[in-house]
Amino acid sequence: MSGTPRNAAGEAANGATVHTVNPATGEHGKAYRLHTLDEAKSIAAHCAAAQKLWRKTPLAERSKLMHAAARMMRANKARYAALMTEEMGKTVTEGLAEIEKCASAADYFAEAADGFLAPRLQKLGEGAAGGTSQPKAFVTFNPLGVVLAVMPWNFPFWQAMRFCAPHLMAGNGGVLKHASNVPGCALALEEIFRDAGFPRDLFRTVLIGSQQVKALIEDPSIAAVTLTGSVNAGKAVAAAAGAVLKKTVLELGGSDGYIVLEDADIPKAAQVCAAARMINAGQSCIAGKRFVVIESVRAAFEEAFVEAMRSYVCGDPKDPGTRLGPLQSVRARDEVHEQLKRSVAGGARVLLGGEVPQRPGAWYPATVLTNVTAGQPGHDEEVFGPVAAIISARSEVEAIRIVNGTSFGLGGGVLTRDLARGERIAAEELDCGLAFVNQYVRSDARLPFGGIKESGYGRELSEFGIYEFCNIKTVLVQEL
Repeated sequence: MSGTPRNAAGEAANGATVHTVNPATGEHGKAYRLHTLDEAKSIAAHCAAAQKLWRKTPLAERSKLMHAAARMMRANKARYAALMTEEMGKTVTEGLAEIEKCASAADYFAEAADGFLAPRLQKLGEGAAGGTSQPKAFVTFNPLGVVLAVMPWNFPFWQAMRFCAPHLMAGNGGVLKHASNVPGCALALEEIFRDAGFPRDLFRTVLIGSQQVKALIEDPSIAAVTLTGSVNAGKAVAAAAGAVLKKTVLELGGSDGYIVLEDADIPKAAQVCAAARMINAGQSCIAGKRFVVIESVRAAFEEAFVEAMRSYVCGDPKDPGTRLGPLQSVRARDEVHEQLKRSVAGGARVLLGGEVPQRPGAWYPATVLTNVTAGQPGHDEEVFGPVAAIISARSEVEAIRIVNGTSFGLGGGVLTRDLARGERIAAEELDCGLAFVNQYVRSDARLPFGGIKESGYGRELSEFGIYEFCNIKTVLVQEL
C-alpha cells in the first residue's frame, strides 16, 4: 500500500450518487450526486474560458482575492474542520490546524507571487545573440491554462490548497477531482474561491470516479495535471498525460526513515519520532514510518519511544483533547493490521498496541514494532497508519544504507546532537526530497515540497512550485 489507500465510499462508477461514511461509527452520511463525464468536460471548458480572462487580471487584483479566500477559510474553519472529521476521521484539532495552514499559504502566495512572477533580466555578452547592438533578454512566467488536480482524502483541504494557492496566483485555472470519500470537502473548496470573489468558473470541483480521469486529462480544456496519491495512480496519470504531451507533477507514496544516532538526546528524539509517525493518525505520505536506531542506544530509544507513543490514545475525533482518531475506513485499518501480522510472522515483536479494538468504526491503536528486518512489510512497504517500525543499525553508514534502501524518496530525518554531522547526512547522504535534522518532516508554503524515485517528481510550494505550471518563456529584443 502506498500513497493514498482506497476510499471508504468507493468510486461509485456506475451509480448516480456517492455516500460518505463516518469512519468513527461506520454510519452512512450525506449522499452526493456524481457528475457525468460530459458534465465534467463542460465544467473544464467553462474553467478554460474563465482562465483566458483571469490570466490578464493584474496580480494586485489576484492578490486581493487570494487574501479574501484566506479570510473565508478562517471565518468558516469550524465547519470545514467538522467536514473533515465526518468524512475521513481527522481529529477536530488537526482539522482546525489544517484550515489555518491553508489560509496562511493563501496569504503567503498572495504576497510572494508578485516577486516570483516578475520578469527576470538575463545579461548577455556583446553580440551574443547575433547583430551588432546589445540585445535585451528576459524571462517571463506565463500561465499554462487549466490544471487538473487529482487529490487524496488524507489532507482534504491542504492537498488542494498547496496546488491552487500558487497556481491561481500564477494565472492558471483549476479543476479539482478529489477523493470520493470527501465530496463535501471538495465542494467546500469550490465554495471558498467562489465566495471570495474569484471568477465563478475559475476553480471548479468535479465529482467523478478515477476511471474517468484519463478522458478528462485528454480533454483539450485541460493543460496540465497534478496528482497526489499512490504509485499506481501516478503511473496511470503520467501515462495518460504523457500520451497527449501534458505536463505533470506527481507526489506519491513515502516510507520516510529517521536515523537516530548514538549521540542523540534520546528522550527528545523519541518525542520527535512519535510526532513524525502520528501525523494524521499515521496516514500521511511524509509521516515517519521507519526509525533506524544505532544499536548502542536502541534499548533506551525503545523505552522512550513507547512512552511517547502511548500518549496517543484513541478517542472521539470531535473532542479537542483527542490525539488519535479513527483511520479513514475499516478496509484501510484491516490492511494496516494485515501488514503488522505479516511483519510479526517474519520475526518482528510488538512493543505497544497491535490489536484491533472491539468497537464499531475504523479504529487502530498507536503501535510500535521492533526487530524489524528486510522482508517484513514494516521494513519494505509503506504502512499507512499508526504503526512505527524500529530497525537496528550497527553504524552511521549502515543506517544511511537502510534508510535509502527503499523505492520511495519523499522525506527523511536525522536525530543527533552534532548539527554539522546531521546537516552533512541530510544534505549529502539521504536520497529524498525533504531531509530534516532534529525535526519531523512537514510541508511549508515557503519551502519546495516533493520527492524522487517512486515518490514522484516535480515540486509544490515556494517559487519552485509556482514555476511547475508556468511557461518559462525566453524573450529577446534587439534593434534591426
